Formats: sequence, structure tokens, C-alpha cells
Amino acid sequence: MAERLIAVEPKSGRYESLEQAVIEGGGELASPSDAHGLVWADPTRAADLPAVLATGPAIEWVALPYAGIEPYLGYLDNDRVWTCAKGVYARPVAEHALMLALAGLRGLTTFARASTWSRPEGHNLLDAKVVIFGGGGITSELVPMLEPFRCDITVVRRSPEPFPGAQRTVTPDQRLSALAGADLVVLALALTPETEGIMSTAEFEAIADHGWLVNVARGGHVDDEALLHALQTNSIGGAGLDVTVPEPLPDDHPFWSEDRILITPHIGNTPEMGIPLLSAHIVSNVRRFVAGQPLDGLVDTTAGY
Repeated sequence: MAERLIAVEPKSGRYESLEQAVIEGGGELASPSDAHGLVWADPTRAADLPAVLATGPAIEWVALPYAGIEPYLGYLDNDRVWTCAKGVYARPVAEHALMLALAGLRGLTTFARASTWSRPEGHNLLDAKVVIFGGGGITSELVPMLEPFRCDITVVRRSPEPFPGAQRTVTPDQRLSALAGADLVVLALALTPETEGIMSTAEFEAIADHGWLVNVARGGHVDDEALLHALQTNSIGGAGLDVTVPEPLPDDHPFWSEDRILITPHIGNTPEMGIPLLSAHIVSNVRRFVAGQPLDGLVDTTAGY
């Protein structure tokens, strides 16, 4: 098949590697007005996308840069094929989740702030009861990382089909029984109306009083007031949050003054980690687009992810 014309927008020197990815994949760089495909490069400028699409009547495919596509939900349509980077950043994010889990369970939040020799604290990840929400790429990477720790793993996801490497797989309506006595809970699922606030009072009451929550998905999954109450009543051990609502988290937010919350500024995947991974994903999908093959990372425009 002949080369397809593909635009990379918005224009920026930061995204030259994505332009090179288009060329390596067999595409030809073009302006949006002539393009058949559009690689959207800047996740911070989602609001500019409709204007660019309006200039490109021939655009058949739109490639979004992140796995989470919440800023683009109002722009999705069924006239084009939409893809996102689901699974592309899974390994570094899973690694970050493991780091937050170990730091929390082993008391690093206390020891890192200490100015004198402190009392011992901590719980093992070894042989821990772990519950992971979500059955996508992050979970696929995290489960093998947990294997050396002999964890008992339950995956909570829409489909009850057994998840590879997990001891059990349950649906969200069974989450409270799954969470009972959990040492570690990891959120790695898409944010939808059904999953917003999925960790609230009843869920925090179910997990072990030393148990840690790790959220590398979206801040909207967690009821903030319920989390603070759980900490104030010692219902849980703490929380490692790479995502919050809002982002950036305001300086006066109560999370900052809670010693048992470990916050990282949405860096489970940094640009330095992510751009090479995204570039490889674009190379592969451009090759598929040129060859008329199905694309990876297809967005379900009805489900919104």
C-alpha cells in the first residue's frame, strides 16, 4: 500500500522523535489539512484537538498520547478510528506501584521524615494479601513483579475470566469480600462513571488496619474524605498516591500534612521514560496503518477507554 500522510500536532521540538517514528513506520509527514492520520503529541493541550481536526477532513485515525483519555472524552466520535497508549507505559508504572507499596508497608514514610532513631515498624510484602483493581497492562506487568514475594493476588475487573498469575479474579460487585484483610490494594484501572470513588468508606473499612492503598490510576477513584477518615481512625496503614484530584495538588490540601500519605507528582511514567515507549508504539501503529491492518490500543468510544 502507498504511504499514508500523517500529521504530528501540536508542533514542538519536544516531539521530533514522534515525527521520526512516523517516518520509520513508513508514513509521510504532512499538515493536518492533508493528513489521513493524526498523532496528538501534547497531553496538556487536549482542548486544541477539535480545532486541528476541523482542518483535516481526510483524517481517519487519531492517536492519543496517554492510556488515560479523560480530557478527550468529549471529542470522541465514530467517524474516525481512535487509539491511545494503553499498555505502552505499563512497565514503568507497575514498577512505581511496587516502589510505593514497599515504601509504605516497610515504614519508609516514617523513617524518611525521622530526625532521631525511631521505633521499628513495618509489614512484609512477602506472603501479603494483595488486591489489584484493573485487568489491563499495568496489572499484567505488576503481577509478575510480585511473584518473588509469593503474594496472594486477587484481581478485580469487569470480566470474571481468570487473570494470568492471580489466585482469583472477581468482579467489582465482589470487591468488599475481596478486600477483607488485604495488606495491599493497588488501583490500576480506567476512570469511568462506574469506577469513580470506588475506594470509599466501606472499602477502607474492609482492608487490614495496617494495609496500604497505592493509586497509580486516577485520583477520581478515591473518595478523599473517606481516605482521610480511614487514616484518622487508624482503619488503614497509609496510602501511596501518584495521582490526585486536582493535579497539581494544592499546597494547602490536607494530604500534605498527613504523614501516612506518600505523594509522588504523577511520575509513574515521566517524559524521559515515556517518549521512547510512545515512539515505538507509534512506529508499530503507523506500519499497521500503512498496511491496512488493525491498530493497537483501540479506544472503545462508548466505554470511554
